[in-house]
Amino acid sequence: MAIERTFVAVKPDGVRRGLISEVMKRYQNRGYVLCGAKLVMPSDALVREHYKEHEGKPFLPGLLAYVGEGPVFAMAWEGENVIDQSRKLIGATKPGDAELGTIRGDFAQVMERNIVHSSDSKESAEREINLWFKPEELCKYNIAASPFIRA
Repeated sequence: MAIERTFVAVKPDGVRRGLISEVMKRYQNRGYVLCGAKLVMPSDALVREHYKEHEGKPFLPGLLAYVGEGPVFAMAWEGENVIDQSRKLIGATKPGDAELGTIRGDFAQVMERNIVHSSDSKESAEREINLWFKPEELCKYNIAASPFIRA
């Protein structure tokens, strides 16, 4: 597998419930490298651009209002197969379908307040990272445990 990056955001409900460190811990426990992180009060334009693939869908206005109320903790993570593994870490979009042990399965109750977002593809990850971060806000480094995580 190649090393890849993904975008992860703790949504306003997760931030306000104090779950940032819990979300980060789960990625760090998997051995992923945190490349960028910041707390953001997102603009309407940023939120609309982030969710542009949902344009015209009936749930979009509520989603825009929810994420737009902020704050959002935006992160970029790096590692082998991090995009697919991130989706497994966070669990199904509908918390009732999310397995216990996933972020949503452990902390969310309703889809409209489902704690966290994670990119669903390489294309989305690249687009979302570039949307939320300037290039100079992203770091490249190795964690001390790297030799014990991948050979």
